[in-house]
Amino acid sequence: MSSWCFPDNTVLCNFASVNRLDLLEAILDGRGRWAEAVAHEARASAAVALPGLASVFEKGWLGEPLEIGQEEAAAVERVRRSGFFGQAQRPTQHLGEAQTLHIVRTWLGYGDSVWISDDRAACDFARHHGITTWRTMDVMAQGCARGDVVHVEAFALLQAMQSCGRSLEMPSSAQALLS
Repeated sequence: MSSWCFPDNTVLCNFASVNRLDLLEAILDGRGRWAEAVAHEARASAAVALPGLASVFEKGWLGEPLEIGQEEAAAVERVRRSGFFGQAQRPTQHLGEAQTLHIVRTWLGYGDSVWISDDRAACDFARHHGITTWRTMDVMAQGCARGDVVHVEAFALLQAMQSCGRSLEMPSSAQALLS
């Protein structure tokens, strides 16, 4: 894996729900990054539902949140409102998606990044703009290919995420994670 990887809060919450953020960290292998709004969402999720997310901040394996400068804020807001249909009265709605898209599309050194999300609409929009996207199950498949997790365990973890109420696409079987 040679490009940066930007997991969104849905993916972080999926791994946190089964106490396996360590596995996500291993699979990303030093390539994880996040936008400031995604970090803010993760901090909020840690405070209300998934305290294990605090370890991402403590260990720092996604690096410092990438901050959008004031001169970029208007462009991010346009994408948030028109691309992700964020509402004016909810200024943080889809802000993480808009910031991530902006970083990957416009910042030097991030053009070949992978956006990791289980938000189908966000992934469709990102792919429309030429950005490679993965879902949680794709991350697990990468982990299987790298030897970070065996396919049977990866499939069981995906099932456990669903059992925890997480919304994610599932492979047809554990074997499907190997193809």
